[in-house]
Amino acid sequence: MDKQASQRIAFIIFRILGMIVVGILLWVLGFIIYNGAGVISWEFLTAAPEEGMTEGGVFPAIVGTLCLVVGSMVFAFPVGVMSAIYTNEYAGNGWLVRFIRIMTNNLGSIPSIVFGLFGMSLFVNTLGFGDSILAGSLTLGLLTLPLVIRTTEEALKAVPDSYRTGSRALGASKLQTIGKVILPAAFPNITTGLILSIGRVSGETAPILFTCAAYFLPKLPTGIFDQVMALPYHLYVIATSGTDIEASRPVAYGTALVLIAIVLLMNLLAAFLRRYFGKKIKTN
Repeated sequence: MDKQASQRIAFIIFRILGMIVVGILLWVLGFIIYNGAGVISWEFLTAAPEEGMTEGGVFPAIVGTLCLVVGSMVFAFPVGVMSAIYTNEYAGNGWLVRFIRIMTNNLGSIPSIVFGLFGMSLFVNTLGFGDSILAGSLTLGLLTLPLVIRTTEEALKAVPDSYRTGSRALGASKLQTIGKVILPAAFPNITTGLILSIGRVSGETAPILFTCAAYFLPKLPTGIFDQVMALPYHLYVIATSGTDIEASRPVAYGTALVLIAIVLLMNLLAAFLRRYFGKKIKTN
C-alpha cells in the first residue's frame, strides 16, 4: 500500500471518528430537547417551584446557578491567571515551578466531592460562612483553579518571545511588558480556560451539595451569605427524590434543557469576547 492510500484511509478513519463524536453530542441534545421542550414556557423560566417541585418553574435555581458561576469565576480567574503569570514569566524552570505544576495537576485530578467536603470543613464550618453563596463560590473556584492555571500557561507560552524582547528593548519594564503586551496577546486563548471553567462549574453537584445548595427555597437570595437553589442539584432532587418521580420527570428534562442553554449562552459570550479581542489585537 502506497503512502497516498494510507493517508486517505487515515483521513477516512479520522472523519468517521469525528462524525461519531458529533453524532453522540447531537443524540444527547436531541434527547434532552425532545423530552424537555414541552415543559419550557415563560412561567417555567420565571416562576418558583410548587407542589413538591412537580409544578411551577425554576427561576430561583437559574438565579442561584448564575450567582455561583459568577462568584467562582471572580475568585478563580484572577488567582489562576496571576499564578500562571508567575510560573511562566517570573519563576523560570527551576524545581519550584516543577513542584507547583505537579501539585496543580494533582489538584485537578481530585474528585469534586472531595472539594465539597473540604469546602464544608473550611468555608462553612471553620470560617463561619455557613451554607451560602460565598462558601459555594469559593469551593467551585478551587475546583476550577487548576484548569484556569494550565490553560493560561499554555496561552502565555504561545506568545512569541519576540514580543517580550521587543518590548524590553524599547525600555518597558517586565511588569509593563506583561500588562501591555503579553496579556493582551494571550487573552483570546486565556478565555478558553474561562469557557471550560464555566462549563464545569455550571454542572457540578457534589461541591454545592455540602456548601450552599438548598433542597427547596422558592425565593431569591439577598446576599452572599444566603443559601440558593441551583439547577444541577435541583435536577438531581426532582429526578431521584421527589414526591412523585414520574410526574416530575418532564420537569427534570426541562431543567436539564435550561441548564444546557445557560452553559451554551455563556460559552457563546466567552467565544464572542475571544473573537473580538483577537481581531482587536490583529488590527493593532
